[in-house]
Amino acid sequence: MNKKKKLMFRKNRVSSKLHGTSVAPRLCIFRSSKHVYAQLIDDEKGITILGVSEKSIDLKALIVGPNRRITLGNQLGIIIAKKAIENKIKKVVFDRRGYAYHGIVKAVAEGAREGGLQF
Repeated sequence: MNKKKKLMFRKNRVSSKLHGTSVAPRLCIFRSSKHVYAQLIDDEKGITILGVSEKSIDLKALIVGPNRRITLGNQLGIIIAKKAIENKIKKVVFDRRGYAYHGIVKAVAEGAREGGLQF
């Protein structure tokens, strides 16, 4: 089994157990080799409530240092939490999409918790 098939298998296994609603949408994380994205998704209506990426808010220029990606993920989590609270969303379901709860995925989750979201 190649790398993509393994990731798709893990993603489907994790996502099949999660379901976002309008009261508690799904906080979905996607990470590529260069960027990180976070979205709040309402699965009942099939819509994305809001989305944030490091590209859209240009955090890279602000953050320097050896743990830049971890700090970047933490700030991304805080920003999506602020936007969610502005939209009157306090509870979410965390979807790590098959990625290990480690590194930047963990940093986004911790940042979202710091920002006021409840998992």
